Amino acid sequence: MWLFNGTGIARMMSVMKKSTDKRIFFWLLLLMLLSVLPAAAQNLHTQPNLAFGDKEFTRYSVYYSSLLTGNVVAGEATIEVKTYKKPFFDREVWHIVGEGKSKGAFNWFYKVRDRFESFVDKEAMIPYLFVRRTREGDYFKDDDVYFYHDQRTAVSRTASKPIPENVQDFVSALFFMRTLSISDFDKDSSYYLDFFLDDSVYVSKIKYGGIEYIQTSLGTFRCLKISPMMATGEVFADAYPVTVWVTDDKNHLPILAEAKVIVGSIKMELIEYRNLLNPIRSRKD
Repeated sequence: MWLFNGTGIARMMSVMKKSTDKRIFFWLLLLMLLSVLPAAAQNLHTQPNLAFGDKEFTRYSVYYSSLLTGNVVAGEATIEVKTYKKPFFDREVWHIVGEGKSKGAFNWFYKVRDRFESFVDKEAMIPYLFVRRTREGDYFKDDDVYFYHDQRTAVSRTASKPIPENVQDFVSALFFMRTLSISDFDKDSSYYLDFFLDDSVYVSKIKYGGIEYIQTSLGTFRCLKISPMMATGEVFADAYPVTVWVTDDKNHLPILAEAKVIVGSIKMELIEYRNLLNPIRSRKD
């Protein structure tokens, strides 16, 4: 974030003088040049948001299920939304933080400590910065991606890539989808979304599957069934392996998510929520 204040440039120049890596020098220079572009150059659309607000907090329990193991509690995930104190490009942003960690026996053979952050324009619902800190078993991945929508460019730690208009990261994409209504979907009940991950742009087709009642530990909810298209391969065997059920009310709050993997399935169930923008109208008494 320090790229956007006055002292950031001075610190960046100090780093450049000490660095002997030409790639680091190049990317830092590029970041410096992009960080001082005038905010007036941006021409952003407006995406109404009636779904979430400041200080929203949700907690999910993560389960793994297979024929051999049955249902096993694998971990926990939390998502928190706050208003960020400093603006990006003179615009107010949401600071959305998602964290996931493994629990119990899973820590012994596949320890997970993940943290993802997205800084999202409050009016346009597009990201300016995506922060990734992934710790999954022996796999480590850190990245910081800056989105310069006026230049149609995303700059990560390793590359500078062209991006389409209004591209999302995968955290901001979740909250952007919550702002949509069924009328935003095409006649074939689908919606197309561009998102940026690992220095590549992906286009996901998201299908609406109708209304279902979902029973959880918090009660039974009337939900909209949503299925995003994913890349098949070593993890997913089906093009639409993930199903998410969100409340059929103004919050569009994710209640349950299920992902079918090569062996078994993974479920995320909502177990706690606080500071929702709207009352939960979809819960059955």
